Amino acid sequence: MKNKSYCNQGLPLRVIKLNACWSLYLAAIFFLICAPLAQAGDAPQWMHALVNAPLPAHDEKTDTVLMYSEKTVNVQSTDKIKTTVREAYKILRPSGRDAAIAHVSFNAHIKISYLHGWCIPVQGKDYEIKDKDGVEVALTKIVGSELITDVRTKVINIPGADVGSIVGYEYEEDEQPMVLQDTWYFQQESPVRESHYSLQLPNGWEYRTFWINYPEVKAVAGANNLWQWSVTDIKEIRPEQDMPPIAGVVSSMVVSFFPPGGPSVNGFASWQQMGAWYRNLTTGRLDASPETKQKVATLTASATTPLDKMKAIAEFVQKNIRYVAIELGIGGWQPHAANEVFSHRYGDCKDKATLTSSMLHEIGIESFYVIINTHRGAVTPDTPAHVGGFNHAILAIRIPDGANSPSLAATIQHPRLGKLLFFDPTNELTPFGEIGGYLQQNWGLLVTPEGGELVELPRQAPAMNGIQRTAKLTLDPSGTLRGDVSEVRLGGRAWDQRGTLLSVTQASDRIKPIETLLADSLSTFSIAKAEVVNLHQTDQPFGFNYSFEAINYAKNAGGLLLVRPRVLGRKGSGIMETKEPRHFPIEFDEPVRDTDTFEITLPAGYEVDDLPPPVDVDYGYANYHSKTVLTGNVLRYSRAFEVKDLSVPVSKADELKKFYRIIAGDERSTAVLKPAAK
Repeated sequence: MKNKSYCNQGLPLRVIKLNACWSLYLAAIFFLICAPLAQAGDAPQWMHALVNAPLPAHDEKTDTVLMYSEKTVNVQSTDKIKTTVREAYKILRPSGRDAAIAHVSFNAHIKISYLHGWCIPVQGKDYEIKDKDGVEVALTKIVGSELITDVRTKVINIPGADVGSIVGYEYEEDEQPMVLQDTWYFQQESPVRESHYSLQLPNGWEYRTFWINYPEVKAVAGANNLWQWSVTDIKEIRPEQDMPPIAGVVSSMVVSFFPPGGPSVNGFASWQQMGAWYRNLTTGRLDASPETKQKVATLTASATTPLDKMKAIAEFVQKNIRYVAIELGIGGWQPHAANEVFSHRYGDCKDKATLTSSMLHEIGIESFYVIINTHRGAVTPDTPAHVGGFNHAILAIRIPDGANSPSLAATIQHPRLGKLLFFDPTNELTPFGEIGGYLQQNWGLLVTPEGGELVELPRQAPAMNGIQRTAKLTLDPSGTLRGDVSEVRLGGRAWDQRGTLLSVTQASDRIKPIETLLADSLSTFSIAKAEVVNLHQTDQPFGFNYSFEAINYAKNAGGLLLVRPRVLGRKGSGIMETKEPRHFPIEFDEPVRDTDTFEITLPAGYEVDDLPPPVDVDYGYANYHSKTVLTGNVLRYSRAFEVKDLSVPVSKADELKKFYRIIAGDERSTAVLKPAAK
C-alpha cells in the first residue's frame, strides 16, 4: 500500500528471537559475516556447565533449546543503567544454526561496550568471536523501517554451529534511559531450560513488577538492594496461523524503578502516569503557525458545518502529508512540532496526528492523542503500563453537539469527554468517520490533560466491510458458462485492494485480482472485458465489473449436467485442519459481511433434477447462510458469510473447524440438470 499504517514508536531495542522479520534482515547481511576468523579461545565456565545439563522438554520439531539466559540490570541513577546479558543455545537440528547469529541493537542513548560469542562444538576446541569480528548495520530502506533512525545493530556470527554444539554470547550495554522501566522476556520460540533476572538498585530506590501471561514469581532479596528472579522449563511459543500477536501471548515481566520520593520525570507505574509522561513530550508542539492557520481557513472556507470542516482537514493531512519517519533518540516517541510537519509536508504517525490536532484546534475542535498497537491483542486491560506495548499514534476527536452523523461509525461515548471519534491520519485510504480493522476492538492509551487512560476502540458493524458480488450468467448445452459479474467492495475489503492497485503502474495489472479469483474458482476461463470502479475516489465504494467465459463448467455425467451453483469465491478455510491441537485463540482481521448472488440461466431442453439443500449455521461469532432456488429457467444461488466477533477462544476451535467444513461442503455442492421430458 502507498500509505503506512503504523510506525515503530519506541519499540524495545533488544532483539528477541520471536521477531520473525529479523530472518529477512539477517539474510541481507549474511555475506558480510558468514566467514569470520575462527579463533581459539575457551568458552566461559558458565557455558561449559551446560554441556552435560539435561535438556528442557521438547519434541522432534524443536530446532534449538535455550539452555541458559541471564540478564543483570544495574540502575545507577535516573539517567544511567548498565545491563549485562548472557544466553546459550544448544542446536538440535540443522535449521537451528541461526542461533549462532547474535545481534543487539543500540542508539544514541544505548552504547554497547562489549559483545563476545563462543561455540562449544561436539568435538574439537572451542571457538571465540570478539567485538572486532562483528559488524554494525542499520535497519533502513526496507518495508516498515524509518527513513532516518539512529538505531543500529551489532552482529556477530559464531562459527562451528553444528548439530549438538552449544553457542552462546554475552554483551554489556550502558543506557541513558528514556523511561525507568525494563522488560524481561523469558519465553521464546525455543524451549527454555533456565532464565535469570537480577536487578541492582541504588539505596532508597524501590521497584514494582508486573507479570504478563505467567504467574508471579517472588524475588529473592540479596545484599545492597539486589533482587533476583528465576524461572525454569518454559515451554516454547510455536506460531499458529491467525494467532494473537506475539506481544500478547509471550510470558514476560515488566519492572519499573522508582527513586526516593516516587516516580521521576521518566518513570511511571500506571496508565495515568504514562499518559502524563507522554503529554509532557508534546508540550508546545501543537501550536499552529500563521501559515497553518491560513491553510485551515482556506480548507474550511466553503464548509458549512463543523463536520464538513473536520473532513476537509482530515483529508488534507491524509493525502498531502507524506509518511516519512525521522526518529532519533526520543524522537521515536516525541512528535515533531505541528508547524514543522506542515512546512515540510511529511511526518510519521505521531507527526500527522499532531498536525491534525493542531489544525482541528483552529476550528474549535478538541482532540487527544491515542497511543496504540496496530496488532490487536498486544495490549489488553491486564497489560501493565509500559512503553514497549505500542507502535502507533492516532487521534480521538471530541465531536461537538449537533455534529452527529451516521458516517461517524468509529465513536465511543466517554463518561467525561462525551462522544469521541477515532481517526487515523496515517491511513490515507480510510474515510473520515471509520477506522481499519487493526484498530477495531483494540485497546489504546487515551492521553488527556488529566493523564492517560486505557480505552477500547469500537467495533464497526460487519455490513460496513465486505464484498457484494452479483452475477448474471448463461449456461449452454455444452456446459460453457458465460456472463457478467459486478463486485462492490466496502470498508477494509475496499481499502486493502484499492491500496494495492494504486501502486500498480500498468493498467493491465489492475485486473490481476480478477484473474486470481477466477483461477481459484474455475478450471479454465477467459476474460472478455474488465474494469476497475472508483479506484481513486476513496469516499466511494470500490469495485470491479467484468465478463468471463468458462468452457466445460458444467460436467456431463451420463446425460446429466452437474452444475456448481457457487460459481466464484471461497469462504471455507483449512486453518483448523492441522494434526496438532490449537493453543492460541483464532483472530479475525475485522468484522465482515460478504454476499454472493449468482443467477444462471439454464440451457434450453434441460430441467432441474436435484438442488443442493440450504445451509444455515450460526455460532454467534460467525454465521453462514446459503440457498439455491429455481425460478422459471433461472437457477439462483445466494449466500452470506458474516464475522461478528474478532476472536474465537481455543475452547471453540473444533466448532470453528466444523463451521469451515460446512462452508466447504456447500461450496462443492452441485445442482443436477436432466433433459426435459418431451
